[in-house]
Amino acid sequence: MRILRINKYKAISFIHKHHYSKILPRLTKEYIGVFENNNLIGVITLGWGTQPLQTITKLFYKHKLKSFDYYEIGKMCFLPEVNNSNYGSRIMSILVKWVKKNTDTLFLYTLADGIMGKCGYVYQASNFKYIGNFKTSVYFDNNSGEKIHPRSAKQLCIENAIYANKKKVFWLTHDFCEHKNIDKINGLMFRYIYPLSRKAMKILNEYPEYLNNKNPKEGDLVFEKRVCKGSFEKIGQPDFNMNVFNHNFQKYNDGQLTLFGD
Repeated sequence: MRILRINKYKAISFIHKHHYSKILPRLTKEYIGVFENNNLIGVITLGWGTQPLQTITKLFYKHKLKSFDYYEIGKMCFLPEVNNSNYGSRIMSILVKWVKKNTDTLFLYTLADGIMGKCGYVYQASNFKYIGNFKTSVYFDNNSGEKIHPRSAKQLCIENAIYANKKKVFWLTHDFCEHKNIDKINGLMFRYIYPLSRKAMKILNEYPEYLNNKNPKEGDLVFEKRVCKGSFEKIGQPDFNMNVFNHNFQKYNDGQLTLFGD
């Protein structure tokens, strides 16, 4: 097995076919193909989320790190037959070696999407450090099943402002969501990090709150639905339709559809 940089559009096409979420982070830097016997069996993207500098400075508040000091795994997906095997930790080991060889970054960072029922087991098996979680919110369109990222709800916010007779709204109000048959859903995102050098390990060791955390399991997943303004109730895992894009931003590049928004 080996990994190589591949064409952006080849990677995007593979992701759209095999990843549960078709939406790519905007700040994607590396498109990496995973090959076995010269056959493409997986794609991994590296880059940053929507706030590259803020992410690293919040995580390592004692140090003056910059966005180039880490890469975030944006998307990682494989052929179905690979997903059903024990390839995960082996692929992560090869990825870590590739990042060490081809970049000068200190850390490999990633998020497990708890709101999609993901705890990050592949990262746990690959010796990533679990460094905590945070609550995240999305919207759920009951009419289509679409999962709407708040940053993709710009047009809905414009409609909401008109509906509420306000100049601007930044989050959809509960009454407007009821009007549109949309739910606001809360869940968790789980943070993982891998130090890529002795320098990185030394930095990580200065943050005791990151060193002995118990890895999350399915019992740690949380799902909440807003039932009135400021009030949520626990629910089961939402059944999002990840093939609907009525609200999430779409962009065409050289005739090929790319979905951005995460």
